[in-house]
Amino acid sequence: MPVSGARSSPRPLFLRSLAENAKTNPVLIKLFICSTLAILLMASTLDAENSARILGEIPDGTPPPPEPLKPEFVVQTKDILESKTHQQGGRKITVQRINPIPPPISKKRQLAITPSTPETAERIEDFVEENPDAGFLFVGASVYRPKEGPVRTFVNLWPQGQGEGISFWSSADFALLSGFSSFIGSDGKSRSMMMSWDNQEIASLKELTSHSENQDGIPQLASLAEGKATFFITSGKPTEETLAAIQSLHDLYNNEYPRLQAAFEGREKARLAQEAELKAHPPKPKDLTIQFWTTESPAPTEKGATR
Repeated sequence: MPVSGARSSPRPLFLRSLAENAKTNPVLIKLFICSTLAILLMASTLDAENSARILGEIPDGTPPPPEPLKPEFVVQTKDILESKTHQQGGRKITVQRINPIPPPISKKRQLAITPSTPETAERIEDFVEENPDAGFLFVGASVYRPKEGPVRTFVNLWPQGQGEGISFWSSADFALLSGFSSFIGSDGKSRSMMMSWDNQEIASLKELTSHSENQDGIPQLASLAEGKATFFITSGKPTEETLAAIQSLHDLYNNEYPRLQAAFEGREKARLAQEAELKAHPPKPKDLTIQFWTTESPAPTEKGATR
């Protein structure tokens, strides 16, 4: 279902592991849903407007507050059955066999949101029932940066519970869209997004494949109109809901570009500063202690069953 023309898609050059794992890992999906459910519920109380907007703050490289110290795990000397130490990589590694530690008593997992009123609890329950697998997007994006010419992004998008995966070219720099996970779409609906992305420098790609007979790694970058970010579908049959989600991402990009760019530049500045700090002051290897215990299975009976 082409949008703004039909073209053949290039071989995608992005990391798909995060999105693929999220598609098949129900635990990851549940954790992702719980982490954004509170924001989505709060947003659903607002009147629907024909304007896409980001929910929450966009990380801009400002260091987060320090995490509280965790209690140290200590094994009593009487519970250490065997201990061996050796040197490796400039540090001391100690391996200890210890007495078995009983697992904690299993407790029923609770939703990571504590409703403050019966009305809030009811809203959470209704939201989960009405949206069991909708409104969550898994995105893999390759951002191509030629030496001359505008940025182009090739995107694969999987709308959880809303049809097959979709591929499309975009004139938006999807690196700028990596700083948030929840948003209100242009259609007034709440959505969350999990995205993995990478940069592709065209000159570098040409260098790597200049002596190769296979030139498939160099895509023919899409020709898109100048001005506001737009896109066209290269493969897949998007539903109306999926098209609305893709359009919403582009509306967000167009509406919030200065804010998105400033936050991205802040994150990049913080990343480069951290890399420089690590290069100037590399961390010293710390001593490591590995503790383990073994258990024995019951002896099998004559028929192969355990007692």
